Amino acid sequence: MHALLSAFAPIWMLTAIGYVVGRSGLLGEQAEAVLGRFVFHVAMPAALFTMVSGARLDAFTNSSMVAFAAGTALVSGLGFAASGRFFGRGTADRAIGSMASGYVNSANLGIPVAVQVLGDASFVAQIILFQVLLVSPVILTLLDTGSGAGAGAGSGKDLVFRRMLTMPVRNPVIMASLLGVVVSVLGLRLPHALAHSCDALGAAAVPTALITLGLSLNARPATGVPAVRRAEGGERMEGSERAEEGERAEGGGADVRTKSAEVVVAVALKTLVQPLIAVAVGGPLLGLPDHQLLAVVLCSALPTAQNAFIYAQQYGLDTRLARNSVVASTVVSMATLSLATWALGTSS
Repeated sequence: MHALLSAFAPIWMLTAIGYVVGRSGLLGEQAEAVLGRFVFHVAMPAALFTMVSGARLDAFTNSSMVAFAAGTALVSGLGFAASGRFFGRGTADRAIGSMASGYVNSANLGIPVAVQVLGDASFVAQIILFQVLLVSPVILTLLDTGSGAGAGAGSGKDLVFRRMLTMPVRNPVIMASLLGVVVSVLGLRLPHALAHSCDALGAAAVPTALITLGLSLNARPATGVPAVRRAEGGERMEGSERAEEGERAEGGGADVRTKSAEVVVAVALKTLVQPLIAVAVGGPLLGLPDHQLLAVVLCSALPTAQNAFIYAQQYGLDTRLARNSVVASTVVSMATLSLATWALGTSS
C-alpha cells in the first residue's frame, strides 16, 4: 500500500495545486485554456516524439500485449457504445467516453506502480507505445470527424475522407508520433542539444496537464474557443456552448444525474471490467506466467489518463465526463490495484 501511495501522491498533489491556483485566480481566467493548448500542441508532442523515437517498435508484439490490447479494445468499445445508447452522445463525445473507459494512465502512474510492484517498467513502455501509435490515432480521428471542426469546405463522405487523410498533418500529437516512428525506423540519433531540448519540453507535459485538470475543477465544463477549432476557422457552436444550451433546455438536475451515471459507467469499465478481461484473456486463454499476468492486470487496472480531459478540452467538448472520470478512477484504482496485487501475488 505504501508503494501505491507513493505512486499516487504526485497526481493528487499537482491536481490539488491546480485547484488552489484556480481558486485564487492567480493565473487569470484563461489559464485553463492556455495551459491546455500548451500541453496538446507543444509539450505532449515533444514527449511523444522523444518516447517513440527512442523505442523499438516491435516491443509490443507478444502475448502479454495481446491480453492488454484485448481488454482495451473491448472496454473502449463498450464505453463508446454506452455513451451513445444510454446517454445519447454524438460521435466526438462517445470517443471521449471510450477513452475514459479504456485509456490507462500508463506514463506518470503506470511507471512508478510497475517499478514498485513488479520491479521494472518494461511492460509499461510497451503499453505507452501501443496507446500512442494505435489507440490515440483512432480516438483523435473520431474526435476530428465527430466534432466537425473546420467544417464548411465540403460535406459528406468526401469531407470525412479528406479530413482523415490530412489528420497527421493537422494534429500535433499524431504528427509527433509519426516523426518519432520515422526516426526510430531509420535508426537516427538526434543532436544532443535538440534531444535534450525535447526531453526538457516533454517533461512539462504531465505536470502541466495535472495542473490544468486541477484548474478545471473550479471552472465550467469548457472555456474559450478550443485551439483545434479556432485554428481551422470553425464557426459552429462550440461544445461548451452546446452543453450549456442543453443544460438550460433539459434542466440542471436531470443533467447532473445523467453525468453522474455516465461517470459511474466509465469508471466501472475502467477499474473493474478492463482488469477482469485481462485476467480472462491472459489466464485461461493465453496461459501467461504469473508474473506476466500480474503485469497485464495491474496495467489494465490503472485509472483513466488525463489525456482524455486534454483532448475533450481542445476539441471543445463538455469536459466533465473526462475530468470526473480521471479523478474518480484515480481514487477507485487505489483499491483495485491493491486487490490485484494481493490476489495474483508477487514476490517483487
